Amino acid sequence: MAPPHLTQTHITKIKVQLKLAIARLRMVQKRDEALSKTNRRSMAQLLEQGKVESARIRVENIIRTDILTELHELLELYCELLLARAGLFEGSGPCDPGLEEAVKSLIYAAPKTEIKELQTVRALLAERFGKEFVLAATENVGGGVSDKVVRKLQVVPPREELVQGYLEEIAHAYGVAWPHRETPAFLEDEDVVAGEDASAEDESGTDGGGGGTGALSKLQEEQKALSEATPPADIAPKSPLKIVPPKMSTDNVHPKVTLNSRDISSMAAKPKPKPAVKKAAGGPGGQVPDISELERRFAALKK
Repeated sequence: MAPPHLTQTHITKIKVQLKLAIARLRMVQKRDEALSKTNRRSMAQLLEQGKVESARIRVENIIRTDILTELHELLELYCELLLARAGLFEGSGPCDPGLEEAVKSLIYAAPKTEIKELQTVRALLAERFGKEFVLAATENVGGGVSDKVVRKLQVVPPREELVQGYLEEIAHAYGVAWPHRETPAFLEDEDVVAGEDASAEDESGTDGGGGGTGALSKLQEEQKALSEATPPADIAPKSPLKIVPPKMSTDNVHPKVTLNSRDISSMAAKPKPKPAVKKAAGGPGGQVPDISELERRFAALKK
């Protein structure tokens, strides 16, 4: 059965309903984003309190809301595409290839969403392309429906790595130290050795007199003078371009800005380490004096 010929009045109705559907989709997206922010704050509080299992269960609601928001964004784009190409609805021929994916995706998704305006658009599209076309699009016979739309309408539990990634991003956004990472054993050993070295240096500096202290203070003054003579790094001209990383989504939990498949953050110039102040060697305060030095001092005191 050939699809009926649409008059200009029917095309005008489709355009009006598409505009209403776009406005409705945008309003629902704003509502869901505000609700998602509130829920994310609650997840951060649960992680801070150590209620990880409760957070893992409740974060699935946030993931589902984000999936629906991404679906609404896709449907909004398809509505805008049909609105821009509304002239292709004229005539009684088959669906134009430039409209096929958008038309089939809207027909497929409309019964599965809460947007009433999409139901009206679906009915008007059925008048244009016929019941057989709508039935094939509803069951996605022969493809044509966007794979993203089909995937986001599937009701399946989120993957474990997706849940973990969401919790990590929420903790990072709200400054919560999660997950707790234990300090490796070799780092703890280095800290202990460093503490022992520092205490040994303090004892040697206390017993050795004031010669080493004067040399150290002189070196510190020189380092301070050099740092004051060096212009600050933030005086240099900054680039007028500011690169913002892409928005987090269920397909990209950890968004990064890349250049030639390399993370730009890892390519940024790392600050140069400050030169360590060298201890005065050979002075009374720089090292423990030997026996001959002690005998010489003792003889000088007797005089």
